[in-house]
Order: sequence, then structure tokens, then C-alpha cells
Amino acid sequence: MPFRETSPVAERIALMREFETGVFSVTELCCRHGISRETFYVWQRRWVSGEERWFEERSHAVACCPHATDGRLAERIIAVRRRFVHFGPKKIKAWLEDESRRKGDGTGWPAASTIGDILKRAGLVEPQRKRRRAIAQGEVVAPAHAPNEEWSIDFKGWFRTSDGTRCDPLTITDQASRFLVEVRIVDPTWAGVRYALERVFDDIGMPAAIRSDNGTPFGSTGAGGLSALSVWWLKLGIEPRYIPPSSPQDNGRHERMHRTLKAETSKPPARSAAEQQQRFDGFRRHYNEDRPHEALGQKAPAQLWQPPARTFPAGRLGDPWYDADHKVRRVRPAGQIKWRGEEVFIGEALAGELVGVAEHDSGGHIVRFSNRDLGVIGRDRRFLRFAPPRARLRVASEAPVTVEQ
Repeated sequence: MPFRETSPVAERIALMREFETGVFSVTELCCRHGISRETFYVWQRRWVSGEERWFEERSHAVACCPHATDGRLAERIIAVRRRFVHFGPKKIKAWLEDESRRKGDGTGWPAASTIGDILKRAGLVEPQRKRRRAIAQGEVVAPAHAPNEEWSIDFKGWFRTSDGTRCDPLTITDQASRFLVEVRIVDPTWAGVRYALERVFDDIGMPAAIRSDNGTPFGSTGAGGLSALSVWWLKLGIEPRYIPPSSPQDNGRHERMHRTLKAETSKPPARSAAEQQQRFDGFRRHYNEDRPHEALGQKAPAQLWQPPARTFPAGRLGDPWYDADHKVRRVRPAGQIKWRGEEVFIGEALAGELVGVAEHDSGGHIVRFSNRDLGVIGRDRRFLRFAPPRARLRVASEAPVTVEQ
């Protein structure tokens, strides 16, 4: 025969039936069913109460919670979420606290976790599938410690507006303050990007360095990774910094901004490119002035950023200067220089530019443009190009953002 299975409900009913017979004492019944005398009397009171389903468990939830969030606060939290649909609990809390400080009402807002629970109960949070955390490899992006030490530049993936127009949004952010410098629809060419950068440099000034990926028009597979655009940066005194190939995590702050930009401006896309640009302009103001940033202590980027001290030079840019140890050569339109009676190909990106050639201890000659080493001309007079220095450094921890006075 199979073993007889039972349940807590069946045991309680059997307990009271056996008690009703009068054959067993309370102590014997407790031993037979493996319960304490206190438990027996609990169920006996339920049995004699006359409840129809006395044998079922009751809810253990408290009837009321004295620490529950006030309904008016919950309504205000929900209202802020409906206004800023992409704000999470931490940003909502920071926004509400800032509003309370400005009004001077002294309202105490609940913790971010409680705000999250309120949003979940209101059906305003979509559950997300959790991903396993990647194993750290010990290399991180070197942080910028002050505004305009380094900007990041990239194209957010192109898409089409409702009328079929292709949009290529160029984005520029300040690494230290997360300030969104520009979001502009431009042609994805070096001329289109240069025109947009000229406007930015002329309006607010220039950074010390620009971080980008290695793709067109920012970088190339040529000497030093330079493109026509980054050659122009070097002439302006801006250092091009390239992340390792296929390593978007080394420009992670900028990529994270792209995710927010896409969610808030292009789902769905606008009806035309002009309307889409208006969305980008509105997002940039909101991102810089209204949106608290956790990495900035829940401050908005505009509270930390300030315009660069370096201004955009007017007129034609001069050639780089090289000391007496360098022999100077002008790169021809096809990318070659004349060296010891032969033509040596350096790179088309440097066409028309002045490069310096200095003797190296190995017997070859280092070719430089401005302060960037491009490669070495060997004894066989063949040019061996250098890859660019990668913008990936080991750091102990990120220093706080500082603002120059």
C-alpha cells in the first residue's frame, strides 16, 4: 500500500474530532500530532468559535502599518514619475528633495527603495530581466578630474524619421561633469563633424582632449590612427584619444547617455528631421539642467560644468613647430614625403601638412606630426606606422570633479 499523505488542514480537523470523542487527554493529543499545548488551544478556540472554515490559516499581514508612506506623498511621487517618465526612484527622490528645499516646506521623502515600491504598486515600473555581471578585467577608463579636460564624441546609431529622412545624431559630452555639450544631426563625414565642432568651439571654447572610437571620421587605420579630423584637432592643440577597438565600455559614460537619449527622443521617431532636432535640443536642456546624476551626488551636470578657458582661434591655423633635431617635410597630396631621394608613403590624412623626421637610436627615423608619433622609417626606407596610444589606463579610484574658479 502507498503511504498515506496528509495536510495541515486534515491534521487540524482530525485533532478536534479526536478531542471530541473524549478518549484522549490534551497531552496525549499533542503527542500524537506533534504539536505544543499552546498550538492545541489556538485551534480549539478557532473550532469552538463557530467559524465555517476555522481550520484554514489566516493572513499574518498587519491590519495597519504606522510607518506607511502618507498617501499625499505617494501621489506626489507618482505625479513626478508621470511627468518625468524616465526618472528612476533615486532621481525622483533627488528631484523632490530639491523642490522641497526651494519651497522650504521641510517635507521628509521616503527612501529610494520605498519610492520604487510605490511606483511598482502603481504599475509604473516595467520588470527588467537581470543580467549576470561581467567579470572585471582590471582596466578602466581614466577619469577626467575637471570640466573640459576631456570630451567624448560619437554618433548615436542612425535612424529614419517618419518621413524617411536619415538622421545621424552627433553627440558630445564632457567626461567629468557629464554635461551634454551638443546633440546635432549632421552628415557622418569629417566635413560635417568639423562644421559642427567649429560652431561648438566658437560658441563655448575647446577642451584639452577628445575621446572617440577608431571609426570614420574620428580615427583611421593609418599612421598614428589619425584621420583628417583628428589632424585638425592636433593643430588646434586638442589631443585625440582613441579607445581600444571593439571596446565601447572604455567610453561607457557616453554610451550610457546614448541609451537615455534614444529612449527619450527616438521611440518613436519624429515626423521630420527638423522636429527631431527640436527633440534633441529639449533633451539636452533637460539632461543638463533638470536631470540629477547619481555619479555627481544627484546634481545636474550644469551645476558642475563651466565653459572652457581655451578659445577657438580665428583665421588660418599655422604649421606645427619642430625643434632643430627634426628634418621638416611637407606631405604631398597623395600622402608621401620625399626622403633621401625616395618617396615614402605616410598617410593621406596628412596631405598638405608639415611633419618632422628625427633620427632614432635604432638607426631609423621617427616621423611626428605635432606631438604625435606616427611611425618609423627603417633603414630600408619603408615606413612602419604606429597604432595610436589607447585611452585605457589603470586608476585606483575616481577623483571628485573639481571646478576651477
